[in-house]
Amino acid sequence: MKVKVKCFATLADADTCDYKDSIEYDVSESATVDSLVDRLNIAKEEIKIVFRNNKVVDFDTPLAEGDQLGFAPAVGAM
Repeated sequence: MKVKVKCFATLADADTCDYKDSIEYDVSESATVDSLVDRLNIAKEEIKIVFRNNKVVDFDTPLAEGDQLGFAPAVGAM
């Protein structure tokens, strides 16, 4: 199944997780936010907020076809 990912601020990387356009990834039917973060080689402690379809979720949240994810780091007063 396919999901789209955006990263913000210091997490942004043009090759794996850009902030301008979502990058689409194929993931398994049993994928979670946690497994996708591992695949993208982003340290979980660097992520302060995970958005799935514009709602804040946890790392153990299962993914579904067409999900749009956003990862935000701790910045400023977050």
